[in-house]
Amino acid sequence: MGRIAIVGTGPTGIYAFQRLLEAAPEGEITLFEKGEKIGLGMPYSPEVSSKSMLANIASIEIPPITTTYLDWLEDQPESLLRSYGVDPDVLDERHFTPRLLLGEYFQDQLLVLVDQALASGMQVEIHEQTEVVDVTAEDGALFVTTADGSVEGPFERVILATGHDFPDADEATRSYFPSPWSGLIDAEVPAVRVGVMGTSLSSIDAAMAVANQHGRFRRKGGALSFETEAKGLHITLMSWTGVLPEADFYCPLPYEPLQIMTEAAVADCAAQARPLDALFELMRAEITLSDPGYAERIGLAGLTADTFAAAYFAAREVQDPFRWARKNLEEVEHNKAHRITVPWRYALLRMHETVEAIVPDLSTSERQRFDDGLKTVFVDNYAAVPSESIRRLLALHDAGVLSILALGKDYDLDRQTDRTVIRTQSETHVFDVFIDARGQKALTSADLPFPSLRDALAKAGQDIPERAQDYSLTGVPGYEGRLVLAAIPYLMHDRPFVQGITVSAEIGAEIAKGMTAGRVRRQA
Repeated sequence: MGRIAIVGTGPTGIYAFQRLLEAAPEGEITLFEKGEKIGLGMPYSPEVSSKSMLANIASIEIPPITTTYLDWLEDQPESLLRSYGVDPDVLDERHFTPRLLLGEYFQDQLLVLVDQALASGMQVEIHEQTEVVDVTAEDGALFVTTADGSVEGPFERVILATGHDFPDADEATRSYFPSPWSGLIDAEVPAVRVGVMGTSLSSIDAAMAVANQHGRFRRKGGALSFETEAKGLHITLMSWTGVLPEADFYCPLPYEPLQIMTEAAVADCAAQARPLDALFELMRAEITLSDPGYAERIGLAGLTADTFAAAYFAAREVQDPFRWARKNLEEVEHNKAHRITVPWRYALLRMHETVEAIVPDLSTSERQRFDDGLKTVFVDNYAAVPSESIRRLLALHDAGVLSILALGKDYDLDRQTDRTVIRTQSETHVFDVFIDARGQKALTSADLPFPSLRDALAKAGQDIPERAQDYSLTGVPGYEGRLVLAAIPYLMHDRPFVQGITVSAEIGAEIAKGMTAGRVRRQA
């Protein structure tokens, strides 16, 4: 397959390396990692995470690399696990652990892969603390330029697996953080009014990063409490609706097949005059089949693709969010203990990846309808958070340091030098510190940090890079079939749910499959 460069060694880069090693152990691969050590990945590194931040994926869902995450955990010293607050006596394949511990797993697994690769005869070159700042095409090959001015190459292929892209820490100030990953972990946040935009797991992480500076969580029996002597500390999570995410629910894994919303049925929707309406008919039928009681309770027969989201969130929006969270947590924990699956939740969870296939074919107006309605339902469903995260929110609320604010869609945000002011239709809220935790945004070609590649895409007229099945660029002279764009933010336009470790594994497999197919054709 020639010499290959992988830029970024988080989960996507690791799974791509794994699959390439399996497909062509005699190859030559160069790994470039911007961070201090290979294998951690941005969300799992000490630079942006703390021990209080939980991963929302368990071993049962993580595609094994050289071993499963659970087996790896069981092989670790008890002292290491306890240092992360993990009890080695209760490890389970559905157990959620801190992100930093998951990062140690990925780093260890990559190092094992490197040893296996070297033993098989593969040539592996590693560049840590090396930022790639450009990728150029010349004479049928690609070259990478690093921050120190070095040029590496030629490469037959370059895989950009740079992961999430959030503002740098130097864009943060004492009173404003453009994301939870922009210096918040190392910042000293005073005990003041703190506003957090968003209510997802990223927002919960931001709240934990602040709260842990001013108090500590204590567990007594089965109850969790938060103790603090800080005066003036109050954290507000906010969103349009003010609803909290629900706790992760029990369901069979791997997924059982859908009965009605099959890949073929969804593909047929794309040919309809109003594909979103055709898609919703499949959703309605699948939910009704799996859980007729739920369908009747929300009046599913009379709903449409545009009204389903309102019915889905209705009960949560009218109740106090913390009361709902307690009730939901109790239900989820009961169901986990008794291995009970709520059919309608499981149906929605299995649907989202199948539904995603139709998104690139939607017209602008249909895509807007999807984003405003059904997308919010699927995101809420698959982005359920660990039960422990809900317990922590409830403990903070009980301690009087956490509240939820429903902004509505009509509000004004005024970011000033030393504070942030938010005005809704009825109230004005002032925050001494403000954290924008709304998560990863979809990026375009203009956002790429590689000027030569960016210019080539602009000349090719590609605002959103066009990619083949194996994520290699198409229609870009010099880069076509050689540059593999597997960075999550640049995939989100066509694949709105393209986040998470399982997706990273799928991307890595497709990359290796594409390269292997080309290799077989050339040999033939």
